[in-house]
Amino acid sequence: MFLACRSHPWLRRVLLGPRPDSIPALIAKACAFIGLLDVLAGVFARFRHSRMHTLAEVLPGALGPFAAALSLSTGLLLLLLAHGLRRRKRRAWRAAVVLLPAGAVAQFAYRHSAIGMLISLAMLTLLIHHRGEFAALPDPRSRWRALSNFLLWGAASILIGLVIVNVHGRWMIGDPSLADRITHVLYGLFGFEGPVDYQGDTSWTVGASLGALGLLTAITTIYLAFRPEHPAAQLTEDDEARLRALLEKHGGRDSLGHFALRRDKAVVFSLSGKAAVTYRVVHGVMLASGDPIGDVEAWPGAIERFMDEAKAHSWTPAVMGCSETGGEVWTRETGLDALELGDEAVVDVAAFSLAGRAMRNVRQMVKRIERAGYETRVRRVRDLGETELERIRQAAEDWRGTDTERGFSMALGRIGDLADGDCLIATAHKADDQPGPYGDLKAILHFVPWGTDGASLDLMRRDRSADPGMNELLIVAALQAAPKFGITRVSLNFAMFRSALARGEKIGAGPVLRACRGLLVFLSRWFQIESLYKFNAKFQPRWEPRFVVYRASADLPRIGFAAMQAEGFVNLALPLPRSLRRRSAPVGTCAHSVGEQDISAA
Repeated sequence: MFLACRSHPWLRRVLLGPRPDSIPALIAKACAFIGLLDVLAGVFARFRHSRMHTLAEVLPGALGPFAAALSLSTGLLLLLLAHGLRRRKRRAWRAAVVLLPAGAVAQFAYRHSAIGMLISLAMLTLLIHHRGEFAALPDPRSRWRALSNFLLWGAASILIGLVIVNVHGRWMIGDPSLADRITHVLYGLFGFEGPVDYQGDTSWTVGASLGALGLLTAITTIYLAFRPEHPAAQLTEDDEARLRALLEKHGGRDSLGHFALRRDKAVVFSLSGKAAVTYRVVHGVMLASGDPIGDVEAWPGAIERFMDEAKAHSWTPAVMGCSETGGEVWTRETGLDALELGDEAVVDVAAFSLAGRAMRNVRQMVKRIERAGYETRVRRVRDLGETELERIRQAAEDWRGTDTERGFSMALGRIGDLADGDCLIATAHKADDQPGPYGDLKAILHFVPWGTDGASLDLMRRDRSADPGMNELLIVAALQAAPKFGITRVSLNFAMFRSALARGEKIGAGPVLRACRGLLVFLSRWFQIESLYKFNAKFQPRWEPRFVVYRASADLPRIGFAAMQAEGFVNLALPLPRSLRRRSAPVGTCAHSVGEQDISAA
């Protein structure tokens, strides 16, 4: 029997019952199902009086004007709570425990339905019995959630209100226009009578339902505006100091190690303090980036703390851009799975040369730009004056190609910080007859330390009026100047899906590889996947694979969306106009991921 259960998961569920971790999911589905039918019972009069009347009778929902409004309100709230229950949120459980008895009282008071009351109480009993399953702590949040709630709930209330007004059309007096119906909905949301009239008590039913929608919008918005905030965790000064101490000892192992010092990340340390994992939470996904920091032997302790934190909040754990060694440790210690995400381009300084046929295009472009009068400078951040650093910061801000700052896993998010004195800045200059606001400055590359003998590309920015090829010029300048700084290896951009592109373009590639490459080329119109790979390949690097670590295949779309939002490619917030932003705001671009500048044109 045991072997049969292992071979057939569906048989295990039948013989042994649902797994403990599936109980919240089942409860959430039950709440969502009841909520959906509750909404249908409150919105559609025909549903309440159709052949499904018998089913509706034993579910929350009532037939009178106030009961229809109560049915609609209860259903929407249950639908909202279902997601929190599925994620084991304690506050969602508390809200459901309060809501279900209220629904049971409404069942008996309005409909005199003992069966409907018993179903609500049975659901309440089930929640109380499994209360230990719902212990997840709240997610990071701010009061901006109240504004988004008002906009989303307002739009949903208008749409549902239009459905309510129209499905009662058989009792409508006359044929009011669409404008009148929309006006009736807007008036009804605020509790006023609109221009549409109905026969009998239908006006009361529609008015009560619209008023309930408006009341729900107001109550949820007020609650979100005045509830205690749980701000997203930030890197404290003590955390940063501990991370820098670990990087001094072990920073040479991973080229992405220094990016752990982004101050919009949180960190968990192993109990010994010899290893750490940095992360950010995006819509319930706990995103770590790169490998753990510190001693490899202490990684399991930091990973265990990371997974405990994810479990405590019911977050979905994921790791973006870890190395092959990191992926092996993550999968071994947690049981998670890994998928190759792309390759990192690493150039060995000693082997780099502009000579040879393979470097012909880069050599010609660099020579052409140098003949045009451009010169380059490569310096440590500590060697630049504050006036020049401020000019570089402002130029990087204004030359950014998007309103949203991009970068998370492979970007530092700031330039010229006093604590980052070991960072390298490569700049291109050209004296013009009519200098711009930043003088002769035309392009910027920013590198962060990779141990004591390496550098990792963080940011690429250039003046749009500058000649094409600024990025090639500065990369070559940085590689040629690297020995002077004791740098033997330089990590360049990260090329997503490089192996699929490389295999798909070879002679003899099969139809599957060709189809994959065709899809990636098509997506490159928006994400520069192919152009970034070809740009990296110009410098003859060695390719180091990077992986995404995840719990289940079903989580990949959610992890991908969260990663795109963290990297800045999807922005759900309302950005401030550039004129209202602080000039001193930190800037940074994920040069390892999709570049903001036109790489192919550069």
